[in-house]
Amino acid sequence: MRRPFALLAGVLLVGAFAVPASASDGKGDKGFTISDPRITESSGLAASRLHPGVYWTHNDSSDGPYIYAVDSATGKTVARVALSGIGSPRDVEAISIGPDDHIYVGDIGDNLGGKWPYVWIYRLPEPKKLVDQTVRATQYVVKYTDGARNAESLVVDPKTGRVYIIDKNENGGHLFEGPAELSASGTNYFRPVATVDLWATDAAISPNGGQLAVRGYFGGIYYDWNGGRIKREGRLEVPLQRQGESVSYSPDGTRLMYGSEGEDSPVQAKEAPGGAAAAKTPSGGGSSSASGSDGGSSGGNLKVGALAVVVVAALAFGARRLFRRR
Repeated sequence: MRRPFALLAGVLLVGAFAVPASASDGKGDKGFTISDPRITESSGLAASRLHPGVYWTHNDSSDGPYIYAVDSATGKTVARVALSGIGSPRDVEAISIGPDDHIYVGDIGDNLGGKWPYVWIYRLPEPKKLVDQTVRATQYVVKYTDGARNAESLVVDPKTGRVYIIDKNENGGHLFEGPAELSASGTNYFRPVATVDLWATDAAISPNGGQLAVRGYFGGIYYDWNGGRIKREGRLEVPLQRQGESVSYSPDGTRLMYGSEGEDSPVQAKEAPGGAAAAKTPSGGGSSSASGSDGGSSGGNLKVGALAVVVVAALAFGARRLFRRR
């Protein structure tokens, strides 16, 4: 994946302004640190439904066909699963779990800037036992109807099982909708259905199918999902991280878990827009008190830190806009 110039310098400069993420008492996971030395480029995150408290992740390249089950209580890996029946992964950037308790792995990155003629999605049943094992996966060939592109975000609608991809573009991208059912014998064409106003590094749909969260390096946006016909609702409170690459809802939908690349990378918890209401009501995301705001209700210190990040990013990128305004 392409790393933004001066990202580390910007985080170091504003580190004094940042407040460590903390989760209020209540449901949902509270954050953890991935301690497995094999996981140095955690690029995707998905909350297990079969194993409470476990999150699936993966490296983005040069690791092989592996995914890891991490216990959020300890940060330790409890299982490494090898995928068989597929080719050699190129740039794995996303992971999601569908309504059928199958794991979807998105080998959708393109460091050549959209030169691959096709990318892949791998699908495998989530193991019922968390032990090191090999699981046979199905490989799907994916193309975009309007040409090749780089992407790091893949989500699965928890109601319909339809797969979606968001491409990665500094000036904002699009939500691409896949076919109703993926075909293992032919090419699966994904078509753009909505604009996404963000340089997206990952995305997640709330467990109830009501809300889409999209994150970038310096911020995030949440949408009313509406079966893929998304409507922008507000900004997400994204923590300052070394290189923010992943996001997942907690199993109950009350929190968003934000992950970063690097050794001993932290996964930080923030309240999801709407909190418990969003977890219960499909349209709850639109009624969040955070709607239309840039920072939610998390206090001034983090807002100051976020402002400093924006200033540094503006200087480093020549005043490029981080978000494309409508």
